[in-house]
Amino acid sequence: MSPSNANGPMMEITTALLQKYSKPGPRYTSYPTAPYFSESFGEVRWLEELRATQDSGRDLSLYVHIPFCDTLCWYCGCNMVATRNYSRATEYLDYLFKEIDAVAALTNPARQAKQLHWGGGTPTYLHPDDIRRLFAHIASRFPISADAEKSCEIDPRELTREHVMALRESGINRVSLGVQDLDATVQEAVNRVQPESLIREVYGWMREARFDSINIDLMVGLPHQTVEGFRSTLERVVDINPDRLAVFNYAHVPWMKKHQLLIQEESLPGLETRMALQQLIMEKLTAAGYVYIGMDHYAKPDDEIVRAQEAKTLYRNFQGYTTHKNSDLYAFGASSISQTDEVFVQNHKDIKRYQGLVTEGRLPVERGLRVSAEDKLRRDAITRIMCDLELDKAAFGRQWNIDFDAYFADALAELKEMEGDGLVELSPGKVAVTQIGRIFLRNIAMPFDAYLKAKADDKPRFSKTL
Repeated sequence: MSPSNANGPMMEITTALLQKYSKPGPRYTSYPTAPYFSESFGEVRWLEELRATQDSGRDLSLYVHIPFCDTLCWYCGCNMVATRNYSRATEYLDYLFKEIDAVAALTNPARQAKQLHWGGGTPTYLHPDDIRRLFAHIASRFPISADAEKSCEIDPRELTREHVMALRESGINRVSLGVQDLDATVQEAVNRVQPESLIREVYGWMREARFDSINIDLMVGLPHQTVEGFRSTLERVVDINPDRLAVFNYAHVPWMKKHQLLIQEESLPGLETRMALQQLIMEKLTAAGYVYIGMDHYAKPDDEIVRAQEAKTLYRNFQGYTTHKNSDLYAFGASSISQTDEVFVQNHKDIKRYQGLVTEGRLPVERGLRVSAEDKLRRDAITRIMCDLELDKAAFGRQWNIDFDAYFADALAELKEMEGDGLVELSPGKVAVTQIGRIFLRNIAMPFDAYLKAKADDKPRFSKTL
């Protein structure tokens, strides 16, 4: 049975199941995950990698990080700065352009960008003319394919029609609208007040502008959320009719993001409520015709991301699920992460430090990692679980020249227990994620993660998987 129609009927998510599997774990936008990047891998090694990979035959995926927002959303886990001083953004763009120029000068001009993504912060914090200026600068330095996927994250609160026009004129064809929840009490509790009428107005502008795809981001686990309240949000969002939905779990990590201390922990929904919310989301959205991709993502059946999953060509990187697997990711801006097949590198998070290095004519790399052969093998196993929702043992064994059952004996022992809980189905030839297991994808991937098994005194802290 294919992953899209999902291994039989839905089973009930019990409190005991959530209690058992709600534990810290990575989101696997990379493997190895970002906490394992090292400052010993810096600018010099990244320059070597850039020069060595220009004739690899791989396409390009370009990411630009705009770290500014007008106001601070208290749940935010992104690298951002809340400021009303717009001159900080125009100054930042000057440095961003210099970084883009430096990498473009090292890039084979025959390589095409098949994907472009702007994230933040809030990319539409930029004024419309600066949106046009940023896109024009990128397009003057990198050949962008005519059929490239060009996407941008949007905060509806400060958006104008002129912003929408600037995005379309710049060739942006996909947008993601941050909604989180339509309940006024929840919005006030996280300092993100945006009435439904505003969301519908902005969404209407997007449809009028004829973007190829519109995604809406929601979030569960926020303060004061209830099942009935979120049911109302889901019903109204389904009525709005986006092409895709991403329903993220709020990651409460105040040791990393100090502003999350502004959220009262006693106002966060408890385990039973979170259990009921997960069940509600899956039931309501699948009943509305959306396909559950996994890892919080839903899409309409004719969406390319669904077709890619069915064809087993879906991939996962720092931009989430993508249909552009064989691409090197070049990321620009403070905190952004670049990736080739062999290497990960992350820019400095501190904007002043980032700008200082660019001023010196350097690439603003803070840390990175060269993956080992073992990393690649395990990365492939984790990616197949996260994207295909199954692992063909024989095919994987042939590809990597291993005896799958012997090599992953410890992982299979952990998965055997998960099979008893209804999260996976194990057969002599396959590991398959069940419909309910899609909610637990991070847990199902974790047995393949060698770094989690390593003994270390300074292990990173992750958000809870549920």
